[in-house]
Amino acid sequence: MVSQSYTVAFEGVEARLVEVQCALSDGLPAFAVVGLPDKAVQEARERVRAALGALGVALPMQRITVNLSPADLPKEGSHFDLPIALALLGAIGLVPRDKLEALVALRELSLDGRLLAVAGALPAAMAAATSERSLICPKASGAEAAWVGATEVFAPATLSAAIDHLTGRAPLDPARPGLISPDPHPRDLRDVKGQERAKRALEIAAAGRHHLMMIGAPGSGKSMLAARLPSILPEMSPEEMLETSMIHSLSGLINEGGISRARPFREPHHTASMAAMIGGGRGARPGEVSLAHNGVLFMDEFPEFPRAVLETLRQPIETGEVVVSRANAHMRYPCRFLLVAAANPCKCGYLGDAGRACSRAPSCGEDYLARISGPLMDRFDLRLEVPPVRYADLDLPATGENSGAVAARVAQARALQSRRFAKAPTVRVNAEAEGALLEEIATPDAEGRALLSRMAERVGLSARGYHRVLRVARTIADLDAEDAVRQPHIAEALSYRITAQAG
Repeated sequence: MVSQSYTVAFEGVEARLVEVQCALSDGLPAFAVVGLPDKAVQEARERVRAALGALGVALPMQRITVNLSPADLPKEGSHFDLPIALALLGAIGLVPRDKLEALVALRELSLDGRLLAVAGALPAAMAAATSERSLICPKASGAEAAWVGATEVFAPATLSAAIDHLTGRAPLDPARPGLISPDPHPRDLRDVKGQERAKRALEIAAAGRHHLMMIGAPGSGKSMLAARLPSILPEMSPEEMLETSMIHSLSGLINEGGISRARPFREPHHTASMAAMIGGGRGARPGEVSLAHNGVLFMDEFPEFPRAVLETLRQPIETGEVVVSRANAHMRYPCRFLLVAAANPCKCGYLGDAGRACSRAPSCGEDYLARISGPLMDRFDLRLEVPPVRYADLDLPATGENSGAVAARVAQARALQSRRFAKAPTVRVNAEAEGALLEEIATPDAEGRALLSRMAERVGLSARGYHRVLRVARTIADLDAEDAVRQPHIAEALSYRITAQAG
C-alpha cells in the first residue's frame, strides 16, 4: 500500500505541486528517497528518522521508498522533511491517509521533532488553494500564508502537534492573516534642508514611477533624499502586496507577524555581483531588481558598479521582468521598480569646487560618468544636479512640506492613473504607457508641441527620450490635477531631460 502526501517545488515565484509517495516493501531495511532530490532532500532521511525517534516512533524493519513525483522536476530545499515524515506515518498507519491527501505540507524538521521555518509559504499557499487543499506550514509563516484566503492554513509548532491535528486529538485553529505595523517614526522629507528642486523631482518620480538620477558632491544629501522616497509613496494595493510578498517569501525575507503594505526599499552595495542584482546563483533565486518589485531600488555610487551589472539593468527597466536562464530551468521574475541612482560628478567628487577638485578636472568628470553607457543613461526619465548644502543652511529651521503633504498629492496622482489605465491591465502608472496609449494621454497642446520640437532638435533627443519627456509631462499634469498636457508641463519635464543631455 502506498501512502501519499503533497508539498511543492519552486520554479521562480510559482510553486508546483509535488506528490510524496511512500511505500513499504519486504527486503533488507533501507530508506531511499528518489525523484531528483538534491543533497538537502536526501538528508531528510536522517532528520525524519531522528524526529520520529524523539516521538517514540520506530521505523519498520522494511524497505522504505519515498518517491517525489513528478520525477523529472528537480527538488531542492529542506521543506520536504515534513511531507516525507507524514507520508511515512501514513504508510505505517499512524495518520489517516485521506487526511494527508487533502493537504499540502512544507517544513524542516529538527532532530527533536520541532518544526523549523522555511521560505516560500506564500507561494505554497497559492498552490494549495489552486489544488483545493489545506496547508500545513511553519508557525512563523502562518500569518503570511493566510493572506491567500482561499485555503485553510494550519501552523503547528512541532511534529507531534501536526500528528494530533491530523488524527483529531487536538485540532488546530486556522491561522489568521497578519500585517506588520508601519514604522511609527518614518524618515520625513522635511528633514532635508534646502534642495527644493530635488524634492520636486522625488515627487514626480514617486507619482509616475519615473527613474531618477542624482549627481552631486559628497555630502550634498543624495542618499538622504533617496531614503525618504518611501515616505511619499502610496501603500501597495492588495494585488501589489501579494505580488511583492510572493518574491520576499521565496527569498525568506518575511518575518513572523505577516506581510507589510509598505513598498520595499532595496539599496545594494556597489560590489554586488550580477547574480545578486539580477538573480541566479544556487536555485536561480530572485535578485535585488525583483526584491524591489513595486518599490524602490536605490543604487548609490552608481558608476562604481561593474559595467556588466549596469548593462544588465537595461532590459529589466524596459520590460518590467527578468528571466534567469540556467541549463535546466528558465525562471521568470517580475521587477517593476523605481530606480534611483546617485553618483559623484567625478572620482574625487569635487569637480565643481575649484579649490578641492583634482588636477585632471574637468576631463576626470567626463571619464567617470562615461562608465554609465549612453543607452542606460537614456533610460532615466529625470536627472538633476544636487548642489552642496552650505554649513549656514544647516542651522536654519526646517522648510518646505513634510512627507505627508507630498504623499497626499502623489496618492491623488496615482489614483488618477489607476482610473485612466483601468482598461489596460498591463499598465499601472504613466512610466509604463507607450505607443498609441501614450499618444492618447500625453499629446501636448500646440505651444507645448512647438517647445518640445525646438528642444528636441537643439539637444538631440532620441526617440526614447522624446517619449520619456511626454510621460514625465503627463505625471506633472496629474500632480496639477489637469486633464491636458500643456506647455508648462512640457517645459518642466524638459528641464530634467536637458540636464541629462548636458551631462
